[in-house]
Amino acid sequence: MGRTSRKRSTLANRAIVASAALVLGGGGLAGLNVYASAGEARSGQPDSARTQNTWQQMSTIDCPDVGNQLPEVPDGSRQEVDTQLATLDSQITEAYKRFADSKDQLSQDPNLAQSSILVPLKDERLDSIDRIANAIGQNTERPQGLDGLAPCTLRADDSQGNGQGGASNSASPTPSASSSSSSTGQSDQGSGQGGDQANQGNGPEAADFVNIKSVRPNVSTPRRLRAGSSGAFASNCGRNQNGKFNPDNVIVAPGVSNGAHHMHDYVGNQATDAFASDQKLADGQTSCRNQGDKSTYYWPVLRLQNGQKEKDADTPGGGQDKNTGIIQTPAQVTLNWVGSPVAKVVAMPRFLRIITGDAKAFTNGDANANASWSCTGFENRQLKDKYPICPRGSKVVRTFKFQSCWDGQNTDSANHRTHVAFADRNGACQGGFKAIPQLVQRIVYAVPPGPGFAVDSFPEQLHKPITDHGDFINVFSDQLMKKVVGCINSGRRCT
Repeated sequence: MGRTSRKRSTLANRAIVASAALVLGGGGLAGLNVYASAGEARSGQPDSARTQNTWQQMSTIDCPDVGNQLPEVPDGSRQEVDTQLATLDSQITEAYKRFADSKDQLSQDPNLAQSSILVPLKDERLDSIDRIANAIGQNTERPQGLDGLAPCTLRADDSQGNGQGGASNSASPTPSASSSSSSTGQSDQGSGQGGDQANQGNGPEAADFVNIKSVRPNVSTPRRLRAGSSGAFASNCGRNQNGKFNPDNVIVAPGVSNGAHHMHDYVGNQATDAFASDQKLADGQTSCRNQGDKSTYYWPVLRLQNGQKEKDADTPGGGQDKNTGIIQTPAQVTLNWVGSPVAKVVAMPRFLRIITGDAKAFTNGDANANASWSCTGFENRQLKDKYPICPRGSKVVRTFKFQSCWDGQNTDSANHRTHVAFADRNGACQGGFKAIPQLVQRIVYAVPPGPGFAVDSFPEQLHKPITDHGDFINVFSDQLMKKVVGCINSGRRCT
């Protein structure tokens, strides 16, 4: 989703497992680069055997995020640019499917990657990138150098083999699920089926899970000043009991069916799909108890990886995009609006769009990642790139704290991020941004203990926990928004 400055993830920087990259330079296969830890360099092992082992570890396709590199997109170019960015996502999805279906053949003959995966993908991307540049060029200066973003690589899952994965959001290095389970007993693991088995090699891996008891408390909050706003407003919009799902993303890919390539839960506005205009949302029905809140709240579904087929097993966004397992209805969803610790808040403009987190954080890097995973009873311990293994009697919790600073002018931006921002570590908005009510979204699931669940994702993101994200479109009535601001600024708690 994110389209801000690209920053390579610490997930990749910390990898110590064997990895390889088939890099297309110009029009052909540049080479196979192998990075292995000392323990994996077996003396006397034939080069061909080492190459084959490396190929067996290749897990996904890593493509530069074109949206991250774009200049400001003129309003007159946005529709075509958004359409082509969605097309780029579809191209990666299809290439990933070809890769996943032919991994055994590729391990025998790595040169097949050039003809069957990487070259065709590069050619498709070049065409879409050219269309993006042309669309922008019709309204402003045509961007140069975007063609260099066309080549993609094949890469290994950083967590394979070493049980560590990437950077953790805990105060100390986070043990793997396998190592932490031994310290708490097998009973905490439960009977959950490992995600790597249930999801047919598409992730998650065992190393993507950690026992929450092994994580140190790591949550801190800014000191609240007298000038701050200490009230709150709660909107009760249900748990999606009526089962409103679709794999669209009206913010990032408007007008494109299956623009997300993964299924979303929706609460609030019931008219939300890829083709929902502001007017359609304003006229829509809402699941919120207070009918003045017609806002759209959506997030990727969580699935139980138990080998059972969901009814979307053969449809786009579901099984066709390698999202498998039974969709879990949340046990609880809370939508709370809170204030700033250092300032009063101003009203959000109607139809303000906010994305928090990055659906492509596994390959994009963690610059925009904002996943927070935990367990009930342990919510002072938040995980960014691990799923929690919760003890019996405790439930899995996903928490999204949305951006709380607004530029005071725009309801959206070309990258869907720069019109809003997070407050600094002291809770203050920077650069002339204004404090707005902050959405804190908490989603609770009653799933069996153990590594038996996964969040939906783009196929090539391997259902990594760091890709978790949430989306919001403000469709509060003016009257209700005025009440929200008044409650927060006066220190009251309202519904």
